[in-house]
Amino acid sequence: MAVPTFVDKVTLHVKGGDGGNGIASVHREKFKPLGGPDGGNGGRGGDVVLRVSSDVTTLVDYYHEPHRRAGKGHHGSGGNRSGSQGEDIVLPVPDGTVVRGVDGEVLADMVGPGTELVVAEGGRGGLGNAALASSKRKAPGFALKGEPGDELTISLELKVVADIGLVGFPSAGKSSLIAALSRARPKIADYPFTTLVPNLGVVVAGDVTYTVADVPGLIEGAAEGRGLGHDFLRHVERCAALVHVIDCATIEPGRDPLSDLDVIENELAAYGGLEDRPRLVALNKVDVPDAKTIAEFVRGELEERGLDVYEISAASHAGLKELSYAMAEVVASSRKAVAPAPATRIVLRPRSADGGDDFTVTRIDGQWVVRGEKPERWVRQTDFTNDEAVGFLADRLNRLGVENRLVAMGAEAGDDVVIGSVDDAVVFDFDPQVEAGAELLGSRRGEDDRLIENHRRTNKQRRDDLARKREFERTAREARDSGRVAPESLWTDELTPADDEDEDA
Repeated sequence: MAVPTFVDKVTLHVKGGDGGNGIASVHREKFKPLGGPDGGNGGRGGDVVLRVSSDVTTLVDYYHEPHRRAGKGHHGSGGNRSGSQGEDIVLPVPDGTVVRGVDGEVLADMVGPGTELVVAEGGRGGLGNAALASSKRKAPGFALKGEPGDELTISLELKVVADIGLVGFPSAGKSSLIAALSRARPKIADYPFTTLVPNLGVVVAGDVTYTVADVPGLIEGAAEGRGLGHDFLRHVERCAALVHVIDCATIEPGRDPLSDLDVIENELAAYGGLEDRPRLVALNKVDVPDAKTIAEFVRGELEERGLDVYEISAASHAGLKELSYAMAEVVASSRKAVAPAPATRIVLRPRSADGGDDFTVTRIDGQWVVRGEKPERWVRQTDFTNDEAVGFLADRLNRLGVENRLVAMGAEAGDDVVIGSVDDAVVFDFDPQVEAGAELLGSRRGEDDRLIENHRRTNKQRRDDLARKREFERTAREARDSGRVAPESLWTDELTPADDEDEDA
């Protein structure tokens, strides 16, 4: 199988890097048993970026390697050390590349060297327990997971950015004309459809430098898919002007310069979008005697149609200078009318489930389905093997108003609540006014009783407690020795906080 060297349409599968996970860690150091949380955040995943490069003229690299993935973010670690960011992957594309989604929607039209499109963003890194700590949650025993990177399938379609487009029947001499005007060396032979891919040449006329491209093999019915023109007509969409290259020496029956021009114009009209382009007519192969006669015969009628006509010969170079300067004049006028597009950076952000940061609740097949950017992102970040993390998720959803919305819509305890799309949904049993996981903890979620101010004792408090304990033991021994209290009952008594308060009073 032949390996293509020119590819102008490919399907590309891209995946942004996954974000690194946050870490739950407690600072441990000699003489500091309660050093507090010090888990670092996970690193952000890398982006997949398309960048217009003037050194690239084809999409052949993505034809052979259609799957591209950015680097993952690294996980956080203890000591408040955050993970490093995943490496971006930059994919160079030719100038004039159109990016489409799987449904054919145009996502971006990349014109101008340096223009960038972030087609798949990397996932955000998860927060470590140090970042989750607050005045009410002093020692979180959990961290958030990193978000997965965007993953999508796109199609890249190249539309050659050229100033002049050459159109005409097969073997009209378009490739020969480009070879005569520039240093391009396309394949040239004496049979139809020799040119299988668009050719691009750079022409210098006076102080104007411009590019010329041709469309392979336009024939009648090309706009409907006949021949090769249907695949390559898009390459003249960006041209400032079109040049009809007409073969005046054809020996095919039923063909003449006027009918050839009408056929090509009909195909351009059927394709659409080219009506406003200036037209020039190049009557080619006038080095052949009969062709010269035919060119002189039809020239007047073509000029009556308002067309600029040039008699040329790509073989002998006759009339090429006049044609090249005429094309340069059209290009210069077009450039003055349209300012060059500056290089831009575009970020392609997937649409949220409901079109915003809020959420929606719908009843589908007996289940309550919650969709929204925030709830779905929070679910992806949650470690469901950690009860404390699940409780934190429940609190976040409650603050967002999900629980109140469900109650208002008639949800009852025990109903299935589905958060997320069909592919990555998580199902919960609806339990209103119950903070999931909180009942498993001895204190409020994310708190450590040892770190609460009321449970910390000063040195004076410790000395006072020790003195009271010794006084209690002395009193207990005296009571035992005197026989006033059974010995075994003395050692079961405890000095409770209430006793503390009574003594202090």
